[in-house]
Amino acid sequence: MDADNLNGALQLALAPGRQQRSLRHANSFASACAQLPEPDPALVARTLSWLTTDNTHIVHWFHPAYPDHLRAIHKPPLALFCQGNIDLLQAFQIAFVGSRKASPSGLHTASFLAEKLAERGAVITSGLALGIDAAAHRAALAVGTSVAVIGTGVDRYYPPRNRQLQQQLASAGLVVSEFPPGWPAKADHFPRRNRLIAGLSQGVVVVEAVENSGSLITARFALEQGREVFAVPYSMWEPAGFGCNRLIQQGAKLVLTEEDIISEFPTLLNGPITPAKCTENKCLEGLANAPLLANVGNEVTSIDVLVARSGLSVEVVTEQLVLLELEGLVASVPGGFIRMGRR
Repeated sequence: MDADNLNGALQLALAPGRQQRSLRHANSFASACAQLPEPDPALVARTLSWLTTDNTHIVHWFHPAYPDHLRAIHKPPLALFCQGNIDLLQAFQIAFVGSRKASPSGLHTASFLAEKLAERGAVITSGLALGIDAAAHRAALAVGTSVAVIGTGVDRYYPPRNRQLQQQLASAGLVVSEFPPGWPAKADHFPRRNRLIAGLSQGVVVVEAVENSGSLITARFALEQGREVFAVPYSMWEPAGFGCNRLIQQGAKLVLTEEDIISEFPTLLNGPITPAKCTENKCLEGLANAPLLANVGNEVTSIDVLVARSGLSVEVVTEQLVLLELEGLVASVPGGFIRMGRR
């Protein structure tokens, strides 16, 4: 990207809200940028440095890769900072949102549904938070691809625990932000991130959300933008899912199986729209830790139980569990581990 284009993209990204409507109606990139002050030289230098890293892009309002369905939402961002495959911006996306402190059941549900939809060709989009977001991203990457929308600059890792997952998404999917490189995490960034998650997607699946959860903000944005909203039901004795139940009361589609989502989208009914990268069985071929993985089920399995089942030492089991978690095949939860991506 040359200096003029870089400056212009940053001008658009930082344009005051009161000017953005007129900028969207400008005749050209140049005429829009002419209305705005020059960006801070330090930001330009930082962004230039970021653009030297692999597969980084700035997709502004006048860029051919800017997705048409995002243009249609209320106050769409004027620039997107991306690392990864920007073709995914135009792809058929289904978003997953839910609790950061999800139960084992919630993690398994998100993982299972995301995997099944990714197998049918959907790109799974989420916010790279702990809990439901991370489970959906990992399950999608195991069989297809995924988009992460974040509330910081793309060069930041937030939360730090998801650093490796973010790197995997940048390599095998896409990481997107409307905030320039170097931007830190701030509370008001995350509602904007949620709006972008909904805007990029054709539908939003809510898995395990309390009432007044931030996940419900994403669902509200989705409804305002004319997207489909789906929710997984919970027992009246499970407060962790009351937000999902409230959405169902208000008209969200109840999800009992993946078919409840797939049936709403003819594109998915016709089968895969992008080639899957690997199935679980193929991924397990040659995996040194496969025997231990076979002993991790859908219910929480403690390390003591895994030691007894496998005949391995505590040290070996612990080491292999770390590797399996990095592969996205198991998840650490209170009391032990659960298997991801399998019903």
